[in-house]
Amino acid sequence: MSRPYTFVPPAGVRAYRLSTSRGEFAVLDAAPDGPPEGTALLLPGFTGSKEDFIALHAPLAAAGYRTVAVDGRGQFETDGPRDDETAYAQSELAQDVLAQAAAIGSPVHLLGHSLGGQIARAAVLIDASPFVSLTLMASGPAEISPAQQERVKLLRDALAVMSMAEVWEAIRAMEPPEETDTGGLDAGLDDLADLRRRWLGNSPAQLVATGRQLCVEPDRVTELAAVPLPKHVISGERDDTWPVSLLDEMAVRLDAHRTLVEGAEHSPNADEPLATARALAGFWSSTARRDLP
Repeated sequence: MSRPYTFVPPAGVRAYRLSTSRGEFAVLDAAPDGPPEGTALLLPGFTGSKEDFIALHAPLAAAGYRTVAVDGRGQFETDGPRDDETAYAQSELAQDVLAQAAAIGSPVHLLGHSLGGQIARAAVLIDASPFVSLTLMASGPAEISPAQQERVKLLRDALAVMSMAEVWEAIRAMEPPEETDTGGLDAGLDDLADLRRRWLGNSPAQLVATGRQLCVEPDRVTELAAVPLPKHVISGERDDTWPVSLLDEMAVRLDAHRTLVEGAEHSPNADEPLATARALAGFWSSTARRDLP
C-alpha cells in the first residue's frame, strides 16, 4: 500500500472535483506561478490515490508544469458503484482518462503509476491525440509478479466475505512491525487514520475488478510501440511488482526514455520525489524540444 507523506494539500495545491463528460473526479491541481510549460495528468495505482503524487507538485510547478493528480472511479474520494464490477472494466477506466484529459484541457502529458500505467496505456491505445507523451511509472508490460498475484487473490477472497473495515484490520495485522511504526512521520500526521480513511473510501468492486486486471493483463507493448508518442519508463532500483529487468526490456521494446531512480522502490514518486520530479520535467522538456523546427 502506498504511503504519501501527508494527505493535506500543501500550499499551492488545490483540491476540487473535476467535472467531465463521464462524471466528477476528485483531483489535486497545482500550477506554476507563470504560464505553464505543459500540463500533466497523474493516475495512481492499485489501492492508491491522488495523494501518492503530493510531493511532486511543488518541484514540478517550480519546473514550470501544471500537475493534476486524480482519484479514479471508485478510488478514495471519487464516487463509484460499490458492488458493480462492470463499471471498472479497463475500457471504462480508459474512457474516464480521456474525459479527464479533455476537461483539463488537451494536450497533456499522461503519467500512470503501476495499475495507473496500464490504464494510461489502454487510454492511449484508444486515442493518443489528447496526449503529448506517456510515462509508465513502475508499471510493467503484462501481469504482475506471481507473489503479488497471490497477495491480490488473498485480498479478493477477503473482500468476498468481509467488510472493508474488517479487511483493513486484517491487513494491519499482517504487516511487519516496521510498517506499523509511525515514528518517522511528520509531526502531527495521523498516518494510520488517513490510510484507513482512504482504504474505506475505495469501492470493493473497484478493488476486485482492478485486482483481477493486474493478474491477467496481456502484453500490449507491441501495440503501444506503434503509437507515435514519446514514451518514458521510470522506476525505482527495486520493485517486487514487476522485476526491474522486465521494465528495462519493456523500455527497449518501446524505444522509450528510461529512468532508474536511485534509492526508490515501487513508488519513486513517494520514495524519492525530488529526483523523480527532475526526471519527469527533463523528459517533458525534451518532448517540447522535439517539436521545434
